[in-house]
Amino acid sequence: MFISLRYSDFRFLWLSSLFAGAANWALIVSRGWLVYTISGSAASVGLVTFAAMSPMFLAPPIAGFLADKFDRKRLLSTVFLLQFIHNIILSALALLGYIEIWHLLILSFINGFARASQMPAAQALLPNLIPEENLLNAISLNVATVQGSRLIGPAAIVPLMAMFGPEGAFVICTVFYLLSILFALRIKTISVGKMDPDVNMMGNFFAGLKFVYHHRLILPLVLTVLFHCCLAMSFESMLPVIAEKFFENGAVGVTYLMMGVGMGALLFVFIIAAVRDMVLRGRLLFISALSSGVGLVILGMASTHWVAILGCFVMGASQASYMAIAGAVIQTSSPDAIRGRVMSVYLWHIGGMMATFNWINAALSDNIGSKPVLIISGVAFFGVVIISLISKPLRSLYVEGKID
Repeated sequence: MFISLRYSDFRFLWLSSLFAGAANWALIVSRGWLVYTISGSAASVGLVTFAAMSPMFLAPPIAGFLADKFDRKRLLSTVFLLQFIHNIILSALALLGYIEIWHLLILSFINGFARASQMPAAQALLPNLIPEENLLNAISLNVATVQGSRLIGPAAIVPLMAMFGPEGAFVICTVFYLLSILFALRIKTISVGKMDPDVNMMGNFFAGLKFVYHHRLILPLVLTVLFHCCLAMSFESMLPVIAEKFFENGAVGVTYLMMGVGMGALLFVFIIAAVRDMVLRGRLLFISALSSGVGLVILGMASTHWVAILGCFVMGASQASYMAIAGAVIQTSSPDAIRGRVMSVYLWHIGGMMATFNWINAALSDNIGSKPVLIISGVAFFGVVIISLISKPLRSLYVEGKID
């Protein structure tokens, strides 16, 4: 399960990504609750979440270009430094009591842009740090840092949220980003892609776009993942509303809900990391896709806080498993020379839609409540998965584990 962690450079990348992910999810929870307490509106939470996620749509042409043109380790260290500086400013404003919604909008966008630049660089660097036979294991473990940090980040800030509110949580996030910088700087491997010197940045980005749009398996898989992110994974902005319904202390409740998502994600992604057989992985991809909407329905129909946490656990387990396997398929199917641009195209498709639907879902929750939004989204994605069987390459992946 953890065989790739024996390689020191991958271990340092894994730790830096883990702490950065923990800071990111802790920020989503604490920042969302702060916005909700200031405004009393889920739509405002959705707007700030949109600001944090929208760079996933805006940044990839730049991020993919940078990830293939420059040393990926140096790029990682630079964006971690930017996130660290962002968090110092955020913590200072919050502790001094000068924080307003417009501050949070600007800072969320800066933080989101840095994260959108971090992910293609890390994903492009990863295959250079371990032997090819351990690549699927390493990719799954790396996804665990993204999904499992939903547990670690919120768990770390629970006592601070209870005692000091979001301001204390922001300080811990700053420490997490500092640790990310220190671990990234310890990576020794030099990894750079290949760029066409006669083509500008957008032209090189379109090289990745062309590869994705002409690949018989990656294209339908990316489109299915896009719907997964729109329908199944755009729920963060609704958590403050749900927490207020089930918990006496909403600030603590929202961290418990996110920890439920993180617990399911961490447990099942580690299980996926231990699966080497591609046939089994393909079938787990299909099962986890079908299951992704079930957690939303459970959360939408919850009548107690325990059922709500169970729904979050199911959401985390199925969604993380699906994203881990889908991401591994895309990374292993992409040539190293343009992997940074391919992964930036992947993020470009899913990131902007997640940002938009977080905003839409929050606004809908203010008007019709979170219950119908969650249930309809879960049922809709179940239908998308059934429709995806029309694609012959996807059927081959689901049934036989073929990625050719």
